[in-house]
Amino acid sequence: MRRQALLTAAASLFALNGFNRVSLEDLGAAAGVSGPAVYRHFRGKQAVLGDLLVTVSRELLKGGLRVVAETTDPLAALRRLVAFQVDFALGKPDVIRVQDRDFSNLTDKDQSEVRTLQRNYVELWVDVLARLHPATDAAELRMRAHATFGLINSTPHSVRSHGRKIAVRSARPLLESMALAALTVDVSQASP
Repeated sequence: MRRQALLTAAASLFALNGFNRVSLEDLGAAAGVSGPAVYRHFRGKQAVLGDLLVTVSRELLKGGLRVVAETTDPLAALRRLVAFQVDFALGKPDVIRVQDRDFSNLTDKDQSEVRTLQRNYVELWVDVLARLHPATDAAELRMRAHATFGLINSTPHSVRSHGRKIAVRSARPLLESMALAALTVDVSQASP
C-alpha cells in the first residue's frame, strides 16, 4: 500500500517538478512517510522512477495483449486498442509527462526494459494494422502507430495547459475518432 502511494506521489511530483528537483524527503512527505522510510520500499529515487516507468510499460503491453486476444476482427481490435490507449492517456497524464521528460534518468537496465516493452506494444498495434492494410509496409504501419501515440499522449498536455480545460467526456470521443481516422485512412485514396 505504501509502495503504491510512493509511486503515485512520484508520478505527480516528477511530472510537476522533474525528477532532478524532487528529493526523497519530498516523495516521503507526499506519501505520508519520512524520506528515509522510502528506503524500506525502494533502493533510492532512481529505483522509484524505474519502477514507475517499467510497471506502466508492462501494464500497457499486458492490456494491449488482452484487448487483441478478446477479438478476431481487426477493426474491432483496433478500436479497442485506441480506446485502451486513450483511457491510459487521460487516466495517467502524469506518467506520460514523466516518461517524456525523465526517461534519460533511468538506469541503463530500466531504459532497456522500458524500450523492449514499448517496442512489443507498438508491434502489437502493427500486427493489427497489418490485418487491415495487408499491402502496406510494416515501417509505414509502425509510423502510423507512433503518430497515433503522439496524438493521443500529447492530449493531457493540451487539455490542461491551453486555457479552458476540456472535459474528459468531450476529449475521449474526439481522440478516439481522430486516432481511428489516422490509422485507417487509405493513403492511396487520400493523395492528390
